Amino acid sequence: MEPEPWHKNAVIYALDVEAFNDSDGDGVGDFQGLIERLDYLNGLGVSALWLLPFYPTPNRDNGYDVTDYYGVDSRLGTLGDFVEFVEEADERGIRVLIDLVVNHTSDQHPWFQQARNDPDSKYRDYYVWVEEPPPPGPDEGSVFPGEVEDDRIWSYDSEAGAYYYHRFYPFQPDLNTANPDVREEIYKIMKFWLQLGVDGFRVDAATLMIQPKHPEADELDDPHELLRSLKRHAVAQRGDTVLLAEADDEPGILQRYAGEDGMDLLMNFVLNAHLIAALATGRADPLADGLERLPDLEAGQWANFLRNYDELNIGRLPGDLQEQVFELFAPDPDMRIYGRGIRRRLAPMLDGDRDRLKLAFSLLFSMPGTPLLLYGDEIGMGDEPALPGRQPVRTPMQWSDERNAGFSTAREEDLTAPVISGGKFGYERVNVASQRSDGESLLNWLQRLISTRRENHEIGHGDVHVVETGHENVFAHRYDGENTTILCAHNLSKESVTTGIDVDLAPSASMHHLVGRQDSARLEDGRVEVSLDGYGFVWLHVHDESSGNPQPREPSDGQ
Repeated sequence: MEPEPWHKNAVIYALDVEAFNDSDGDGVGDFQGLIERLDYLNGLGVSALWLLPFYPTPNRDNGYDVTDYYGVDSRLGTLGDFVEFVEEADERGIRVLIDLVVNHTSDQHPWFQQARNDPDSKYRDYYVWVEEPPPPGPDEGSVFPGEVEDDRIWSYDSEAGAYYYHRFYPFQPDLNTANPDVREEIYKIMKFWLQLGVDGFRVDAATLMIQPKHPEADELDDPHELLRSLKRHAVAQRGDTVLLAEADDEPGILQRYAGEDGMDLLMNFVLNAHLIAALATGRADPLADGLERLPDLEAGQWANFLRNYDELNIGRLPGDLQEQVFELFAPDPDMRIYGRGIRRRLAPMLDGDRDRLKLAFSLLFSMPGTPLLLYGDEIGMGDEPALPGRQPVRTPMQWSDERNAGFSTAREEDLTAPVISGGKFGYERVNVASQRSDGESLLNWLQRLISTRRENHEIGHGDVHVVETGHENVFAHRYDGENTTILCAHNLSKESVTTGIDVDLAPSASMHHLVGRQDSARLEDGRVEVSLDGYGFVWLHVHDESSGNPQPREPSDGQ
């Protein structure tokens, strides 16, 4: 029997090296600082790290404007530091995924500089040029509406005497990914980092990479062949390489990303929006609708999250539901961005309510797929709304109540971003050190939840079935294995609820709690009767003792 792919039961933790831990006191996080915190991450129970771009960059877009795909930005350390980090992570059994940012480069990249200076250079065709820009189609505006002048996607370069294409900022010209030479460059980049020991890549802007970019280009018969070719070349170098795609597309199309030889994981933007809507409204139906909209990926798996580094995109929700979420979670227009997103962290949206935060994490970790955590969410970090654009959620990690949140010994004005200070979410109150010493803290509770989730493989890749509860505020779902069922129930409202859930149990069935209050559920005549406090939840392992099933794992303690 072939071993199970490692990503099937992974817990991924997303972090930005420059905002995580500063080892040398210059105000910028670095790889040596990250190495110092690997034991913390190992203790938390995460099995893989997703690193934001750490390549050399002018850093005008959080590192997504790359000038060299084969190096480490000098602010963050050296290539040797990176190799040491990978080795240290490997010793702890932690996998490493890095961002593959090849939809576009910085306009300072040598490829673009040669392209603009020499029309006969091979690099000219690495990008997309026209003499006169065509009018944009209905879905071809800037990815950042309102931030790019006139939402333009063509910018004039006086040196080249032509317009170049960009879906992001003008300083991020799109690569011509239809060009075989560009594809060969991408394969070389992947091979380089795989040989240095990384376990996979998060494919940035996967949806935009496969769209026709030149106005005269024919629609590709099979645009997803590019993504499949990335997978083939990666696996040829390292057989267990995992590709995590940023694929934000219509639900009916998403299945094409994860077919045979396709992406291993897809960031689940559809479910994310609907899960957030359920938390906002206190109703179960948005989450049930979100699960219903998801296609069967067959060969791939979803990567589920509550927040990531970008805006919380609720643009695919129905209009009325979208407006409800805005009113409840982003009532101030300054909390919104691009007409589709929320630029807040999870904890402030839930008003720092620990019961609601635990409910949110319980929902996330009980969803079908691989859970993905944003750094700092495990302690309920806040955001800094005064920062522009998508920066409010990218403040330094809060390690302690010492100066600069224990992130750095630098002067405050030298920090890569201001630490959050004062108020409900300031580092004086919200930090790793204080929560480590508190057995009932969000951090310690989440550590137990992660352990329980990783021990119950059925949740990671089993078939999920939404279960009728007879109550609009209670969401329940189940995973059925051979002679065993895992049943999860969540009360999305602040009021206590008691309801019965019919799971068609045999008389010999028995039940053990995995997560949640120990007296919150009981078996009665083939039904599970649940009594949940406001924002309460329970995970149950149900089995038939006569079937010879092994006893379930020890449960997590309470809520």
